[in-house]
Amino acid sequence: MNNIAVRQAVLSDIEALAPLFDSYRQFYGRASNVAAATNFLLARFNHGESVIFIAYKDTAPVGFAQLYPSFSSVSLARTFILNDLFVSEHARRNGVASKLVQAATEFAGLLGAVRVSLSTATTNETAQALYLSAGWVRDEQYFVYHFSI
Repeated sequence: MNNIAVRQAVLSDIEALAPLFDSYRQFYGRASNVAAATNFLLARFNHGESVIFIAYKDTAPVGFAQLYPSFSSVSLARTFILNDLFVSEHARRNGVASKLVQAATEFAGLLGAVRVSLSTATTNETAQALYLSAGWVRDEQYFVYHFSI
């Protein structure tokens, strides 16, 4: 049976989240460092800088999504950035990512946000298909620029 549960993470979930977050970073080419991942997540919790959702399949943690709050000056409203989404390889294709995205967008809506934004690699067609199937719209109007410090 496909027993997937998603809920907002709390501080006591750090032990379950840190290995997932470390795997997420490795997926993007970073070296494994569970201690650094733990410290990063602890700082987000301790400063109220993000909202994290954790997914469990039965009793095993299998994925997470992390939202960062922001605001739209033009809309005079709250927005969120869905910055991180990860599902363990063995749990993919079970609807985990869909449930995490749904939890994140429902949370943002409950707080009166006008938008949730995300970006994904142009080569990540699996993620793009997920977002499009869930009603997300690809931005055709704006380019994204980064300034590295």
